[in-house]
Parts: sequence; structure tokens; C-alpha cells
Amino acid sequence: MQSPSQGRRLDAVPGPFTPRTPRVAAARRLHRRRDREQAGRFLAEGPQAVREALDRDGTVVELFGTPAALDRYADLAATAARADVPVSEVTDDALAALAETVAPQGLVAVCRHLDVPLADALARGPRLVAVLAGIRDPGNAGTVLRTADAAGAGAVVFAGEAVDPYNGKCVRASAGSLFHVDVVRADDPLRVVEALRAAGLAVLATTGYGDSDLDDLADAGRLAARTAWLFGSEAHGLPDELTAAADARVRVPLHGRAESLNLAAAAAVCLYSSARALRRSTTTQHTAGESAS
Repeated sequence: MQSPSQGRRLDAVPGPFTPRTPRVAAARRLHRRRDREQAGRFLAEGPQAVREALDRDGTVVELFGTPAALDRYADLAATAARADVPVSEVTDDALAALAETVAPQGLVAVCRHLDVPLADALARGPRLVAVLAGIRDPGNAGTVLRTADAAGAGAVVFAGEAVDPYNGKCVRASAGSLFHVDVVRADDPLRVVEALRAAGLAVLATTGYGDSDLDDLADAGRLAARTAWLFGSEAHGLPDELTAAADARVRVPLHGRAESLNLAAAAAVCLYSSARALRRSTTTQHTAGESAS
């Protein structure tokens, strides 16, 4: 009877890798942004992230796992083997060195950077785009990325001094969504706004002091257009020059006594308001087309 570990590709080096094994040591260095940039690679931790990474062809370079995890997630090991991705057994200590969580789940994948040039992302005609302008908190950034994916956004742009999307906490907070959307990194947020507008998207800046109310825009049908949302850091918001460059400065209405919403919550409200308006617009157009025919 074949054991769960049979049929997966294991590294040629005998025995599980330890923290001192050169390939483990090299992967461990990817915890540092400088080394990620130099290598063009990052780490994805846990079975959910590994599954999504393997589903994107050519993304995973190597899969590390403890013997117990490779048995438990034999389907992922088999998927990696079929894609000719090395599957390397590691000791618990080596896995702990590769992981950043307190209780790792036994799998870590080395992945290639996923960067897509802004022009290429816009050429695909996304109907919804999220721009993270100067957002430095990796947990917030990953959560907004996950929300953008769930709302149907085609691209997420990390602009200006934004956090590295391949930061381990950002990758984990995205819950696999990092592998679903076009990830764009751009130095100049103002040029991003210019490119978005040139591609036919309305550019909306979120700010607690906006002169446009989100509900009013939705009621007026202004969210039914292809839209890019600009989100700034929770501490400082968007810079004045960026809000001024947008087509509208939008505030989320507060109907209770809360002073404000945090960044992730505000982004969810805005992105889902757009998603709903876009879906209704598509349904209306489809119905009108059927009636005309």
C-alpha cells in the first residue's frame, strides 16, 4: 500500500534539511526586504497560501515542509511534484526558522515576485482598481488586497512609500489573494493617477473630510463606472496633492457615534459599493440587450 509521502518529489540530499542547510539558509534570508528585492523571491507560509501559489503557474520555486505536513497535505506536495517544483523535507527547527508565525502549519513555499507593470495591468481593462498610496502597515495592506480581490478588483497598486507587498505579514493577511490579482508597484502615485485616468477609470480618493458622500455617489449612479479607489495610510491619510488630483474626494458616511472607520473597514465599504454598482450596471445592460433583441 502506498504511503501518503510516496510519489512526491523529494530533494536529492538525504535526510530532512536543517536550519544550516544552505538552501534553507538562503530562503530564510527572504525575511529581509533587501534580500527579497535582490532575489526577486519571497516566502508564502501555510497550506492556504501554498495552494494559491501553486495554482498560479510558474510562481513556486521550491516547497519546504516537515514530514508530518507533507503527509497531511500530500495533495499539495503532489501538485508541486507534477509542476517539477522541488519538495524538500525539513526538520521542525528548520521550518520554524522559515516561518514567521508562532504556530506554523508545516509548509513554506519560495515564490517568484509577481509584479505586473501598470501599463500591462490597465491594458487588461480592469473595472475596479485599488491603489494603496503610502500604506505602511503590512497587515492593513494585505487585508485591503484581500478585500479588493473579493470585491472583484483586477489590480492592486502599491504606490509611493507603500509597504512591500511581499512582506510576510502582508502575504499572510492577503490570505492567498496576492496570487489572484495583478500586483503593481509604482514609485510616483501622481503618475499612477494620470495613467488610471488615461485608461478611462474614474479616480476616487478616500478621505474623512471629502466633499462627496459615498451614498450620494452611489445614488447618483457615479459608482457604476470603471473606478480606481485611492487609499492612504491610517495615520496620515492621503497627501493633499493626491486628493486634489482625484476626480472626487469621498467620505464614508458615519450614521452612528463612531469617530471614524479604520482603513480596512473603509476600503471594504468603498470597494463593495463599487462592486455592487458595477454588477447592477452589467445586469441592466444585459437585460436591455436581451429586450432589444
